[in-house]
Amino acid sequence: MPAIPFAIASITRPNEKLFTYYVLRALATLFAFPITMAVLYFRYHTMRYEFSEQGIRMSWGILFRNEVVLNYARIQDIHLRSNAIERWLGLARIEIQTASGSSDSEMTLEGIPDADGMRDFLYSQMRGATSAGPKSGSDLASILQEVASEMRAIRMTMEQGSPRG
Repeated sequence: MPAIPFAIASITRPNEKLFTYYVLRALATLFAFPITMAVLYFRYHTMRYEFSEQGIRMSWGILFRNEVVLNYARIQDIHLRSNAIERWLGLARIEIQTASGSSDSEMTLEGIPDADGMRDFLYSQMRGATSAGPKSGSDLASILQEVASEMRAIRMTMEQGSPRG
């Protein structure tokens, strides 16, 4: 697995413009502004990201601490979403989905400065994630040839009627 680029590894907090977006979002709630602003204020100030060679860790919250750890191998799909205000601020949300069965995203990265670059990085990590299976078509072919030769040996032994020692 390639090393994490410095531009990605150095992201530990959301972009400052996300707080501006949160203020505008809270203003849209009119009378509920104080409550909404308090929730979004603490979400912004406690949100942390960590990108490692195995996956992503995201945490936030004070009273109710939330933490999501997602391995690159589990990523199934990546969506970039942004409304008009987010586009005006130069922001986008990166929704990462897994094969967990729910229609909601497993993790939503907010306040990332270069959403396109982050999406491309996640796709490369997702494709480069190794599984327990063979790594290439030639490895698979050699394994299948080995299985076929073992099957031939078993068949010949059974035809001879005497077990091999």
